[in-house]
This record gives sequence, C-alpha cells and structure tokens, in this order.
Amino acid sequence: MRSFWQKKHRPPLEPIEIPIDGILDLHTFNPKEVKPLLYDYINACREKRIFSLRIIHGKGTGVLKKRVQKIIEAHPDVDFFSDAPHDAGGWGATLVELKKS
Repeated sequence: MRSFWQKKHRPPLEPIEIPIDGILDLHTFNPKEVKPLLYDYINACREKRIFSLRIIHGKGTGVLKKRVQKIIEAHPDVDFFSDAPHDAGGWGATLVELKKS
C-alpha cells in the first residue's frame, strides 16, 4: 500500500495524446480539465478542417453533460449543438457543428 506521501508527491502524469478525428471521449478526464480540453480540441479540429464533432460525456447524473453543453454554447466557433441520436450515444453524447468561416 502506498503511503500518504507517495500518493501526494507522485510524479506528474505524462500528456495524453488524443486523436483529432471529431470524436472526443471525456470518460478518462478529470472534470476540472473539461473546459480547456474542449477549447483545445475544438481548435485542433478546426485546424484539421473537421467541423462535425461528437463529444462523449456519458449518461451518469447529467452534471458533466450540462457542463459540456454550457461550455459549447459559449464557444465562439460553435454554430449549433444537440443531443446525439440513439445510435450515436443518445443523451450520453453531444453533437457539435462548428462554424466554417
């Protein structure tokens, strides 16, 4: 079993490489990371000219979904968003269309 000191003073985690393909799964991320992660991911998608995104936040209690949609709603590059259809994650995912200009 690790001591308190070992848990508190472990080395920083290595950066996670995320594929830029228009699908972002938030299951492995800390909720505190969501806003900067979404902004970075949207910018990376725009650079690759990917304008249709699927953000997977899971169903859970709906707290993460609300946070994601609030962030997306305020993002200046987002044209519109909606819950995903049943075959694309239903209310456990959000579809996002980015502005093309």
